[in-house]
Amino acid sequence: MIRKHREADSVSEIRAKTRHGEMTIDQLAEIQPGMAALMKEAGDRFTHTYYAAKGGNWKLAAHHLNQLRASFRTAKTTRPKFAEDLDAYDKEYLLPIFESIRDQDWSRFEAAFRKGEDGSDVYHDKRGYPHIRYLLPKDPPSNLYLGPPEEFKRGSRAAEKTP
Repeated sequence: MIRKHREADSVSEIRAKTRHGEMTIDQLAEIQPGMAALMKEAGDRFTHTYYAAKGGNWKLAAHHLNQLRASFRTAKTTRPKFAEDLDAYDKEYLLPIFESIRDQDWSRFEAAFRKGEDGSDVYHDKRGYPHIRYLLPKDPPSNLYLGPPEEFKRGSRAAEKTP
C-alpha cells in the first residue's frame, strides 16, 4: 500500500507500507539491485544458456536466455543510463543467440555465443570497466540437469551427468 503521510503543515514523502513497517519511495529505490548484482545474474544465466544448449536442452537454454533478458529489463528501469547499451547488446548479440536456440542449431548458437562474449568486452570497455571480462567456466553448472529433458530420470547417476 502506498500513501502520502501528512505531518503538521505539509505532506511528507510518499511511503510504502508493508507488514514489516513503512519506507519512503527513496528508500525503496535505494535497495534496488545495482548493475553489479544484475550483471552477476546475467553472467550466470549466460553460462547456463550455453551449457543447456550444448547438452541439447533447448527449452532450458531459452529459459535462461529469457531470464538474462529479464535482468536487462530490470537494469534499464533501475539504472536507466545503461538502457541504450543494454538494448543494443540485446539486439546485436542476444537476438542471434535466441534465433539459434529457436532453430536448435548448435553451430550457429556457438558462433553467436562467442560474439556475445566479445560484445560484452566492447560494452565493458565503453563504460570504463576494461577489468571486467566474462569467461565461460570450463565445467558446466552442476546444480541443473542440462541434457535433453526426455533423457532425465531422477536418481540415475548417468542422467545427472551434464554434457
